[in-house]
Amino acid sequence: MPKRGKKYREAAQLIDQEQQYNAEEAIELAKKTSIVNFDATVEVAFRLGIDPRKNDQQIRGAIVLPNGTGKSQRVLVFAKGEKAQEAEAAGADYVGEEDLVNRVQQGWFDFDAVVATPDMMAQVGKLGRTLGPKGLMPNPKTGTVTMDVTKAVEEIKAGKVEYRVDKSGNIHAPIGKVSFDTASLVENFNTVAEALQKAKPAAAKGTYMRGVAVTTSMGPGVKVNTSSLKFA
Repeated sequence: MPKRGKKYREAAQLIDQEQQYNAEEAIELAKKTSIVNFDATVEVAFRLGIDPRKNDQQIRGAIVLPNGTGKSQRVLVFAKGEKAQEAEAAGADYVGEEDLVNRVQQGWFDFDAVVATPDMMAQVGKLGRTLGPKGLMPNPKTGTVTMDVTKAVEEIKAGKVEYRVDKSGNIHAPIGKVSFDTASLVENFNTVAEALQKAKPAAAKGTYMRGVAVTTSMGPGVKVNTSSLKFA
């Protein structure tokens, strides 16, 4: 285990590691124990009772948080003709075709999200090894390969977050900033939790949500009582 700094240890003492809190209490504690000098991101982590090695237990998707993420997203759209014009009108930061594909291949990454129309994927596919490891490759499952570029750009700008289960069966997602009021963070938290509940694979057996925790950038984690989660 890495040695923790003094601020982290002092913050961690405010949390009862043997207790599981309801979502509101956990978020308030996470905010209180933020140890950085900037507006830290609040993140939720779910440990799911699935086997991500099996294709029928993969979980991946995207959702628009009702209160946004607190982060301004720079959106790159690969489109041409009328769709390129629609993307620009919707507020995309960068719009282009092969010129932008070549630019990304040369190491340009001044963007946070990528959208592409289906007819551009033959060219965008060349960027799989470049965008894939960064989680930026457009995908129909997350709504980023679409002809409705206006909707895609507007949702990203409004606070759309993508989620994907990792090899250990965990999903991490940002739900806002420490500066958000607790009610807004709780609403965002519940939105993510409900989306994951609805995405439960039919093949998953036993307890689905085995553990949930809320944390902030470099701050200690706070356990959430899964029985306190409210689903629509």
